[in-house]
Amino acid sequence: MKRTPLLFLNVIIIATCGLIYELLAATVSSYVLGDSVTQFSLIIGVYLSAMGVGSYLSRFIDKHVAEKFIDIELAVAVIGGLSAPLLFLTFAYVSYFGIVLYTMVFIIGTLVGLEIPLLMRILKDELDFKELVSRVLALDYVGALVASLLFPIFLVPKLGLNRTSLLFGMLNAGVGLWATWLLDPLIPNRKITILRVKGFVVLVLLAIVLIKADSLTTLAEDGLFTDNIVYAKSSPYQRIVVTKGKTGHALFLNGNLQFNSFDEYRYHEALVHPAFAAYDGKPKRVLVLGGGDGLALREILKYKSVETVDLVDLDPMMTGLSKAFPALGELNQHAFDDPRVSVTNGDAFVWLDNNEQPPYDIAIIDFPDPNNFALGKLYSTRFYNLLKQKLSPDAAVVIQCTSPLIARRSYWSIIKTLEATGFSVKPFQTTVPSFGVWGYALAKMQPFETPKLASGVDLKFLNENSFTSMFEFPTDMTLPADEIEINRLDNQALVRYYESEWRRFE
Repeated sequence: MKRTPLLFLNVIIIATCGLIYELLAATVSSYVLGDSVTQFSLIIGVYLSAMGVGSYLSRFIDKHVAEKFIDIELAVAVIGGLSAPLLFLTFAYVSYFGIVLYTMVFIIGTLVGLEIPLLMRILKDELDFKELVSRVLALDYVGALVASLLFPIFLVPKLGLNRTSLLFGMLNAGVGLWATWLLDPLIPNRKITILRVKGFVVLVLLAIVLIKADSLTTLAEDGLFTDNIVYAKSSPYQRIVVTKGKTGHALFLNGNLQFNSFDEYRYHEALVHPAFAAYDGKPKRVLVLGGGDGLALREILKYKSVETVDLVDLDPMMTGLSKAFPALGELNQHAFDDPRVSVTNGDAFVWLDNNEQPPYDIAIIDFPDPNNFALGKLYSTRFYNLLKQKLSPDAAVVIQCTSPLIARRSYWSIIKTLEATGFSVKPFQTTVPSFGVWGYALAKMQPFETPKLASGVDLKFLNENSFTSMFEFPTDMTLPADEIEINRLDNQALVRYYESEWRRFE
């Protein structure tokens, strides 16, 4: 029968849409909760178990199988299509986000689990059992592959989470509507018109919401951020939001505060100037990994001896933010326009492994906190061994290392990991009002004394006394070294520490 290949195409679409909704839920939760490792694992488990529940429940559908299949397809279209906007709005305005998240994932998984068995029963009279099962399962996995490729490469970078959700909801609704013609002989005439009207209404509803997707995103973000949003864009890697309030501008990446213009100078002076103080001589070549806002560059360029600064940051939208949002350009004193600065957009781990450069005298490492495995690898022994190969023998390195007060195990795990790769390390910390107590590591490849602050540099925060005090730790910020694991690629101990410690303050 001619409809058989078209129904097999439905299998691919069903599998693709189902996995897209799962990925959307996991991504939304990681955006708003910043706990991607746990959330992804739980969402995958809930979704797969729900599919099993759906498959089991399909045995209780004895009559009107084709009609029920279309109804389920339209239900998936509505719930899956609206899933991302609803999750963002739920997180912004209610306190039980987790309940809504897992309930929605379970419902979608159950409905998707119902669809495939019903479709197999519709096709059972047209193919023998062996052929039917092999084709359906094969095409189911093809759909999963399509979704896994489309989601990170095209859908999220080009459409964003809300539009992706709504677009695939419309695709489900279109499949349901199309099925009323494909399965026409199996559905009573009086039901066909009702199903088509339902399919059309769902399609129009999702199309209207798709048109209003930007308004929904704005509504959700207005609930998430206290101050007025003055800039918001989605890159292939993250959601970039800038707000403006009484204390100035604040930058958020995936909902996580990166700096406030009121006190960022404290963070960036502590990040940059200890490395220059520890270097014996006049540094000429500087490497910056991360730091796409250009604020560390501003501090580096205060040193006249610096001839070359290579900055490597994953996101071109982030390194271009100074031009897209002029207030940031003013804050970093147009550091990216300095002829000494060269920008590379790419993964710092890959860049260190593949690029041959003359050795650097100073390295400033300003990555986001290690809240997932992709970031955790940037704090691993493998990463620090790659970094050593790019440094001159007397080079000095400073790394931001999260809060030693809130996340003591995380902080000292980074210190211990640096020491395990052969660095001599001087831990230090300071207070940044927007963040609280914040920790760093000053490292060199030979033993060294705690340095003295260099003179002749224009600073707003650091002086001789405050510089020296940064290297002193109170008791509540220290831990015995034997209680801490080294962060390696094969254990990602740091990510585990980070999740458990920061989760207490959510």
